[in-house]
Amino acid sequence: MKRLILLMLLAPGAVSASTLDELKAFLQQTTTARARFAQMVLDKNLKMLQQATGTMQFSRPGKFRWEYDKPYEQVIVGDGSKLWIYDKDLNQVTVRRLDRALGASPAALLAGSNEIEKSYTLISLGNQEGLDWLEAVPKTQDTAFEKIRLGFSKSGLEAMELRDQFGQITVIKFSTLERNTKVSPEAFRFTPPKGADVISE
Repeated sequence: MKRLILLMLLAPGAVSASTLDELKAFLQQTTTARARFAQMVLDKNLKMLQQATGTMQFSRPGKFRWEYDKPYEQVIVGDGSKLWIYDKDLNQVTVRRLDRALGASPAALLAGSNEIEKSYTLISLGNQEGLDWLEAVPKTQDTAFEKIRLGFSKSGLEAMELRDQFGQITVIKFSTLERNTKVSPEAFRFTPPKGADVISE
């Protein structure tokens, strides 16, 4: 089950001008952000497999921190060059090169550069349930997800849906999103806890 949550972050047509502009504006006008999130993983029959909650923050370009607090504690930090994954229950840290670990992934999409159309084919899905939806399909095959949907309201990004190659869907809903607030540089640094097993990939 833990791997399902981890895949969400490591994974990696014509578009209506308004929806594409919303995404570009969000990326261009947002240098830092933080929010709480609720995450669900559903199987191909839409049966609930897993639920989790936590906080996320990023500082563009390339730095982010996702902390899961329920049902277990896990920290994922991108410091600009390395990706750190800390599993508190196992007291284990996995570290890998950030560029190799992310590629065309949701984390890279939110915290990466503004050149989104180099990595994704963008398709407008119109307004559904009060949100304007945009679908991003990775142009490379070497990703954990087949497509990513982003839902925008007037206040900005509110939801992401990610579908993997097995038909599973990860739904992330953001709340209390704060943009361009002061974020401590320490949030994007990670030092393995004393006694933790460190695995380099």
